[in-house]
Amino acid sequence: MTSEELLQIAEEANADREASDFEVNVCVALGCLSQHSDKLKDTLTAEAAAASPRTGKRCHVRGTGCMGLCAAGPLVRVGSAADAGAQTLYAGVREGDVKALIESLGGKPVERLTAHLDQYFRGQIPIVLENSGYIDPEKIDEYIGRDGYQALIKALTEMSPQTVIEQISKSGLRGRGGGGYPTGLKWSTVAKAVGAQKYVICNADEGDPGAFMDRSVLESDPQRVIEGMAIAGYAVGASKGYIYVRAEYPLAVTRMTSSLRDARRRGLLGNNICGTTFAFDIEIRLGAGAFVCGEETALIASIEGLRGQPRPRPPYPAVSGLWGSPTLINNVETFANVAPIIRKGAEWYASIGTEKSKGTKVFALTGKITNTGLVEIPMGMPLREIIFGIGGGVPNGRKFKAVQTGGPSGGCIPEEHLDLPISYEALIDVGSMMGSGGMIVMDDTSCMVNVARFFMEFCMTESCGKCIPCRAGTAQMYQLLTKICDGKASHADLDLLIDLCDVVKNTSLCGLGMTAPNPVLSTLRYFKHEYMEHIDHQHCRAGVCACGSKPLSELSQAEVPA
Repeated sequence: MTSEELLQIAEEANADREASDFEVNVCVALGCLSQHSDKLKDTLTAEAAAASPRTGKRCHVRGTGCMGLCAAGPLVRVGSAADAGAQTLYAGVREGDVKALIESLGGKPVERLTAHLDQYFRGQIPIVLENSGYIDPEKIDEYIGRDGYQALIKALTEMSPQTVIEQISKSGLRGRGGGGYPTGLKWSTVAKAVGAQKYVICNADEGDPGAFMDRSVLESDPQRVIEGMAIAGYAVGASKGYIYVRAEYPLAVTRMTSSLRDARRRGLLGNNICGTTFAFDIEIRLGAGAFVCGEETALIASIEGLRGQPRPRPPYPAVSGLWGSPTLINNVETFANVAPIIRKGAEWYASIGTEKSKGTKVFALTGKITNTGLVEIPMGMPLREIIFGIGGGVPNGRKFKAVQTGGPSGGCIPEEHLDLPISYEALIDVGSMMGSGGMIVMDDTSCMVNVARFFMEFCMTESCGKCIPCRAGTAQMYQLLTKICDGKASHADLDLLIDLCDVVKNTSLCGLGMTAPNPVLSTLRYFKHEYMEHIDHQHCRAGVCACGSKPLSELSQAEVPA
């Protein structure tokens, strides 16, 4: 496909959109589908068709990806087909609301359904999510109509592989999978590595509790990931790509499979892409849900048909990865940033964020928060603004206690650090990490000792067992945390827990074990008084542990914790 052919497809796609007076976009991502938004879409389609001869209104009903505010679904965006900015977002729409919704087109919005969410969207900068909620994820022409694949054609026809890598480096993009490794540096390493065959792998093995960022991108804008992988393949000299996604994401797998097929039909994957000599194709590999397979070398082993276990590094995958060949591995969100950077320029992307953390970050905002959903914020935004601004604060009049970032590898951040600007370095400084983008808010009904135990149980269960520090250490730490929660622990047990954190962190083979102690260390750092209450007074102030839930006001003076 040439640039002229791509432009023609884009013009035709936009002409089809503009041929309608109004459009009705219905979220059919997993969150809204769980509330039967697919049936809602069918009812809207039928009602729009029936009303058209009577009203003269030409209305196009479309199923789209995630619109962000998952807790308020099913979500429907309606309004002018030519001006997305003039559209109204409705929340909690049911089939009984369909007639009123269709009849309101061109007139006054249905107030009882209107989602007054200016605060939720204020401050967000959609780059990764710019198409989510606006295009049908299963129609490649709609993606092309919103500048899709322009970056790939630009890279192949106007830029050398080295120039592409330079643009990614200058943008300051860092890996969004958790470690924050400079993307351009990783690409450069793979490009320089010697090998007759090179591979590009998209790590979509999203296993953190409370995280659904990558799944939403795959469901909502799959072509964007494909385009990013193809550009990466051109830059590093790879001809084959793999998307490693867990089988628990059936909708994402289905949409990605059909999207790969459509990209091949349009000549955007396969041989002689865009009339050049570049050849690149992508296959999907399903994971069985092992958390450890999010680690690069374990993921590679799984693709090779082996047990998903990490191996010592070096050599790193960039030099010797899949089947011993140089291999580039980035996650879904990283690849989703590539096309906009190539299309708009490195300087544009680098102008967003902080000095060392450029661009935006997608977070899954969950837990004890009013607005649960997917948000994309510029790096540097304070936690307070995310939680109490975008998120709407803690519901039911409860008091904020902590926010956990980074999944099982991260830490719990207390109220005193709410003004912390989001960046890789800042989160590490307070004992947490960026991780893949989970953000779980906790209120005063949460016991921080129990929270640490929950994440330790997860790490213990998900340990592959290859190295003793992780296999045995996480189990011992879980037992000690259980002992504390039960009110049966001593100060010696707490000292042993701290010692085990040090051993496991510094001697484990891979990132799972190295970061498993983080929730314990961060809760000890900021909430040690809760540990002492459990040990010294068999008291759980949140009332969730077996040691006792008697309120402090009911304890005798001798029992009251200092």
